[in-house]
Amino acid sequence: MQMIARTRSAVTQIWKTRQKVAVTRVRLLHEKHQQRRRRERKELPATLTTTVAVVVAVMAFLCRSAASLLKSPRAAPAVLSACRLYSSGGQYEYILVEKRGEKSDVGFIQLNRPKALNALCEGLMRELRQALDVFEADGEVGAIVITGSDRAFAAGADIKEMQNKTFQECYRTDFLAHWNRVSQSKKPVIAAVNGFALGGGCELAMMCDIIYAGEKAQFGQPEILLGTIPGAGGTQRLTRAVGKSLAMEMVLTGDRINAQDAKQSGLVSKVYPVDQLVSEAVKCGEKIAANSKLVSAMAKEAVNAAFEMTLAEGNHFEKRLFHATFATGDQKEGMTAFVEKRKASFQDS
Repeated sequence: MQMIARTRSAVTQIWKTRQKVAVTRVRLLHEKHQQRRRRERKELPATLTTTVAVVVAVMAFLCRSAASLLKSPRAAPAVLSACRLYSSGGQYEYILVEKRGEKSDVGFIQLNRPKALNALCEGLMRELRQALDVFEADGEVGAIVITGSDRAFAAGADIKEMQNKTFQECYRTDFLAHWNRVSQSKKPVIAAVNGFALGGGCELAMMCDIIYAGEKAQFGQPEILLGTIPGAGGTQRLTRAVGKSLAMEMVLTGDRINAQDAKQSGLVSKVYPVDQLVSEAVKCGEKIAANSKLVSAMAKEAVNAAFEMTLAEGNHFEKRLFHATFATGDQKEGMTAFVEKRKASFQDS
């Protein structure tokens, strides 16, 4: 028994000794590692250290963003595209795009060719279509505002770009046909017009559903002075907006009208001081976005039909759309909220 006890004691002593040796080795290795890291940090330039820190922070942010997108059932390709396109000018050369309003529910597009007074070149109109496509796909956006600068909404089409076009080229490519994308938007579009809205600029404003004007805005169709006529709806939309006599005068003389005359003739709905125009247009967009987006699209379709149908046809079309609203959850919510004397909470369904 004494032999067994001595053996156990010896084994225990050996185990404790090996344990101490192992702990000592780990401590030495840790200290060596720490010394090496301190040496490397001293050798690393300060600018590189800062760069590494920034990269790490950015990567962490991107990882968190990607994780939140993957968790959301709404992280569709269209929304991902919107995230890229809403960045400050990232993929746009001629326009600025963002979301405005307290709930970020108003799409905002600003024409941005200041040296050319926002002349509507092919590149700008292509980018405008892209931005509209993104906002159309964004379920949070209920209205869209298009504006220019204080000096010019858009002074017209880019004359240098179209100067040498031939009839064959215009006919074959259906020149300017794609400009109608603005009028085809299902979501309400508000034009906030400061300064010049001439030629194609005036036509672009008239493609929108509502026009707000700054006090110094000027509208005109001066194509006749260039040996041509309006080609993007100027003779058609202007006549429907202001009547035959004024439209004929503007188209045949190239004369402009100011903001007050434009309001009096029915071309614009409201006139604001220059510095308040854009914010007022966004407020209008917020009011529209607060309603059912589905029903707003139906209402817009009904109003636009008035320009294409007889009164009897238009009334019939309106009635059918009115009946259709009773198939929506938003109609039930809106009327129930009214009866219960509370604010409606529309779900766009």
